[in-house]
Amino acid sequence: MSEPVLSLERVTRTYRQGSERLHVLTGVDLMVGRGEIVALVGPSGAGKSTLLHQSGLLERPDGGEVRILGRPTAKLGDVERTRLRREAIGFVYQFHHLLADFTAEENVVLPQMLSGTARRAARVRAAELLAQVGLSERREHRPGKLSGGEQQRVAIARALANRPALLVADEPTGNLDTATAETVFALLLDVVRSTGTAALIATHNPELAFRMDRVVRLERGQLLAVPRPEPARAMAGVSSPG
Repeated sequence: MSEPVLSLERVTRTYRQGSERLHVLTGVDLMVGRGEIVALVGPSGAGKSTLLHQSGLLERPDGGEVRILGRPTAKLGDVERTRLRREAIGFVYQFHHLLADFTAEENVVLPQMLSGTARRAARVRAAELLAQVGLSERREHRPGKLSGGEQQRVAIARALANRPALLVADEPTGNLDTATAETVFALLLDVVRSTGTAALIATHNPELAFRMDRVVRLERGQLLAVPRPEPARAMAGVSSPG
């Protein structure tokens, strides 16, 4: 693997619950390379969201190092962390969190303008991304006029608006019905792979997880590699009597 986009090195995170200490991450190591899509699975409450927050620089670890594009972040100040997060990381959540008073296009334009992109260029980029997720004809609609699946597709476009090196997604299809979830998930994989983005995606769905490049399981504060299930053996060489 070339220089990983995301590297977690012995990352620890502990929370206080009254007088008790809850050790959520106890020395996690993880690398995600460019163009690689890694599924993060584990039981509810295991700390998957905490791990995603560490990976996306939304929280600081108590110990260890988080590197983005090889850059150590443990000692970065808040302003530097915010800049790196805005420039290098995109986020997709279970709930889309679109701005209700803005159109689909404007929701994709705004993060670009916050990063210094001129409005005209941002609109061109937004149009390209919305076309890629199949929403060209819906770009002037506000979220309230879009279906749940359409809103999540806008959220995917928004997450990729600034061409991030890393995409962090927390149950991106968890709030959708089965058919819509399948459509959105397939589109997410297609867009991420076509852009060469590294991705860490938490999911409770094992079928979706094993369609990614690699699966890791968080349990008792540690990450474990999950082997792919062996495909069912074909019934070869068996013919009907007669």
